[in-house]
Amino acid sequence: MNGMLELLLQHKIVAILRGIEDRHADHAAQALIDGGIHLMEITMNTAGAAVMIERWRTKFDGKAAIGAGTVTDVALAEQAVNAGAQFLISPNLDEEVIAYGKERGLSVWPGVMTPTEIVKAWKAGADAVKIFPMGTLGIGYLQEIRGPLNEIPMLATGGVDLHNIADYFKAGANAVGMGGKLVNLDWIRDGKLDQVTERAQQFVNIVRTL
Repeated sequence: MNGMLELLLQHKIVAILRGIEDRHADHAAQALIDGGIHLMEITMNTAGAAVMIERWRTKFDGKAAIGAGTVTDVALAEQAVNAGAQFLISPNLDEEVIAYGKERGLSVWPGVMTPTEIVKAWKAGADAVKIFPMGTLGIGYLQEIRGPLNEIPMLATGGVDLHNIADYFKAGANAVGMGGKLVNLDWIRDGKLDQVTERAQQFVNIVRTL
């Protein structure tokens, strides 16, 4: 099993940092790590994403795995890999991105919705898939597709909060991707890093009991 997939299945939460400013990034990452987060992605549509990924790989080496999100095509995959991203996550299924990552020994977790896309991604070599947008699809949807597709690791992204995270796992998610509900950019910009850490701890504690 790929080391990143192993981390994903063990820790079950990926923190998504989208639109974070470079000057706040390191403090935000440290606050999340202090709260028990072990996987973080910076989305490639964040200004300066590659620079931040590269810096985090050095700064947080051994503390957290650093990946790239919103990797919609091979050009972005290349940027992310050159910056040192350890895993690639997309909102879409691009088989070229999966091939590009696989050739370099990287986990690629593409965004999929339908059973056809899920199986297609799996056959193309993805070692997990990101079910997206879960906030709209709902937990019932996950439960239904989980029945026939029980072998494929699923990262459910969208709509997760403190009140329903346990339900996502009961419905069959292996892990969850979380943006604003976990990474509150207003708190980060206001320097309320203790609150960021505390929020992370709350999610981590729930997941540990599942």
